[in-house]
Amino acid sequence: MTNSEIQDLLNSQRSFFAGGVTLSSEYRINALKKLKNSIKAHEADIMAALKTDLGKGSQESYMCEVGLTLSEISYMLSHVKRFMRERTVATPLAQFASRSYVKPSPYGNVLVMSPWNYPFLLTMEPLVDALAAGNTAIVKPSAYSPATSEIIKNIISECFKPEYVAVVTGGRAENTCLLDADFDYIFFTGSKAVGREVMRHAAEHLTPVTLELGGKSPCIVAPDANLKLAARRIVFGKYLNCGQTCVAPDYVLCHRSVYEQFIDYLKKETIRQFGERPLDNPEYGKIINEKHFNRILGLIDKKKLVLGGACDETALRIEPVIMRDVTYDDAVMQEEIFGPLLPVLPYDDDETIISQINSHDHPLALYVFSNSRSFVRKITSRISFGGGCVNDTIIHLATSNMGFGGVGGSGMGSYHGRDGFDTFTHKKSIVDKKTWLDLPMRYQPYSSFMDKMIRMFLK
Repeated sequence: MTNSEIQDLLNSQRSFFAGGVTLSSEYRINALKKLKNSIKAHEADIMAALKTDLGKGSQESYMCEVGLTLSEISYMLSHVKRFMRERTVATPLAQFASRSYVKPSPYGNVLVMSPWNYPFLLTMEPLVDALAAGNTAIVKPSAYSPATSEIIKNIISECFKPEYVAVVTGGRAENTCLLDADFDYIFFTGSKAVGREVMRHAAEHLTPVTLELGGKSPCIVAPDANLKLAARRIVFGKYLNCGQTCVAPDYVLCHRSVYEQFIDYLKKETIRQFGERPLDNPEYGKIINEKHFNRILGLIDKKKLVLGGACDETALRIEPVIMRDVTYDDAVMQEEIFGPLLPVLPYDDDETIISQINSHDHPLALYVFSNSRSFVRKITSRISFGGGCVNDTIIHLATSNMGFGGVGGSGMGSYHGRDGFDTFTHKKSIVDKKTWLDLPMRYQPYSSFMDKMIRMFLK
């Protein structure tokens, strides 16, 4: 779409929102029900698109994309009326007689820009939150996952008129046109580099933003951890979607006393989950494109390989890789991996790993494996990170009862459930002053008596 076409689309959404149609709970609920029914009707098409773009099997596609989206819609359908209610708050005695309340109100016209790694979930879930909050939306899915973008476009056009919800496809030119437009809110999921551009453009219009970015998310394995179970859960989280997950365990810090044993468990568990020949496993996905495929291969140090390393250039598939004796100076530790490579670093004491992690950008996720409450408390209190798990990986983002988001370089703002509704909602603070009483102390001319009254109320 051209700049003028995008501006015309945004103007039509402004007019539609100004009519107040989206303010009622009935309208929002009906919209969410339409979307839910359409997703269910197109489930096979969604699965096929995800297979085309990322090689995902049907179970992974439902578990990590379709199912989580339906779960978010169900949550909003159950709670949106309550979230919309005005909330009465206490009024200071000096404002007697009046009622003070907070009124949730939609921002208006929002832009949702989504990535390619979970192209359906990370487009639809923020859209669900935006619609539940009463906004109109323009959705811009990634150009790197065209099959999924097409099914998203089909579903949305089937459910909604473009003046309410619309999809803009395309690449950088369309992204630039959208970011140059004056939206009321921007929700972006993607890389830090693009996140900086989004924030820079948003600053031109003083537009509030949510940035869901990434970072090198560590796994800490303490000597008292259940090593076998830790290996199983780390392997699941790391190689899900071929490691192309923003909250995937990026690297493991394992205590030196259990280092050899844990690496052995990792090897066995990886083979157990993906087989001796992972490239023949139809449920194991692929890298999104040739650029990322070559980048990931460039991070492998063959001298430190423990497992894996084979690849299929034609199919863009790389075996799960485990690397040992990695240091912070290695290439694989210089950037977010975003692929099926797992470096394992030894550590000797708690203070060192706390200092090392805090000396880098705040990670989006952190995972700690330990049965010591004091150790877990120390790690989760003294390291800054977006969110995470104790004795597991990934699953903290699979609930609508907690917000999900980053901190510092890994992002700002959060969504999911109530947090998602609040993200796309402005809360108006209102005082309803009664007319049957008017305290005179604030009006001129001032007097010593009025001064005493003010000091009595305000202290």
